[in-house]
Amino acid sequence: MTTIPAVENRAARAVTDGLEPKNVILAVCLVLGAAQDDMLTGLAWAAHAIVFAAVIPVAYIKYGISSGRWNDRHVGQRERRLHLIPVIMGSVAFAVTAMVLLDAPAHMTALVVAMLATLGAILPVTAFWKISVHTSVSAGAIAILVIGVSPWWAAASPLVAVIGWSRVALRDHTLGQVVVGAVLGALVAGGVFFALT
Repeated sequence: MTTIPAVENRAARAVTDGLEPKNVILAVCLVLGAAQDDMLTGLAWAAHAIVFAAVIPVAYIKYGISSGRWNDRHVGQRERRLHLIPVIMGSVAFAVTAMVLLDAPAHMTALVVAMLATLGAILPVTAFWKISVHTSVSAGAIAILVIGVSPWWAAASPLVAVIGWSRVALRDHTLGQVVVGAVLGALVAGGVFFALT
């Protein structure tokens, strides 16, 4: 069995942890929120989305680690993700419901609906294959920013490849799993966001 060089391992871990889904969600919410006609309203709804799509899921993951339900913050065991994803979907669905009832800006609502749709697409695949959530979220976020903010955000696309490299280098995913994750994220999140805006 070959070993990963220590420097490469550290770099891959830094990328995986630094660009994990919660951080990407935080970034896409804030960028899209700031791009709204009323920036303060947009950022307020961004904070709402962050609470239900990142803060609550992370708190639940930490609870799962402390209770021994899973071993790490990325929930590396595929079977455990089948329990986690529906919980996150419930939190995100609550956020969407509130946004619809309180007439949130269309782009912000579309963002959170796109998140929910992506989770819905990831879940059945996870039943038999460990698709990469890291690349799904990052590719979906870039697709949304390209559509909702500026085509210049396409310049951030290489980050998806770097994230994919980190997941493969750490042996958390295969190349196929990170590629399919990226394609699914871009198509589902980007497609839903485009359709709703």
